[in-house]
Amino acid sequence: MMALFTRYVAALVPFFVIDIIWLGRMAPRFYKPVMGDIALAGFNLLPAIAFYVLFPIGIVLFAVNPALKSQSFLTAMVNGALFGLFSYGTYDLTNQATLRNWTWQLSLMDMAWGTALVAVSATTAFLIASRLPAV
Repeated sequence: MMALFTRYVAALVPFFVIDIIWLGRMAPRFYKPVMGDIALAGFNLLPAIAFYVLFPIGIVLFAVNPALKSQSFLTAMVNGALFGLFSYGTYDLTNQATLRNWTWQLSLMDMAWGTALVAVSATTAFLIASRLPAV
């Protein structure tokens, strides 16, 4: 159980820190101008917390654990990238299909971001977890 918690924290920290930096820089420059009046001035705290608590579980299940089993950082990177692409793609393309302000530019930028962010987070978590003694 402790090994799973360690993997979770090892995925959560880079995912959260890198994403917060990205959003802090890109939200006012890119996201809000494109989204226009559908964007909130701030954000809703409870759904944001729920997202950052839940998403790293997926990183561990779909990228870190398979990578540890195969002992391959490449598995972490590829599975992480695919998990990010599919997850962010589901969000972005659904929004583009249903929201008037959502553009291809926004979808493609955010999908690329999700792909890179989750690949880096999964690889980082794998590298940390693979160096710790099995508990």
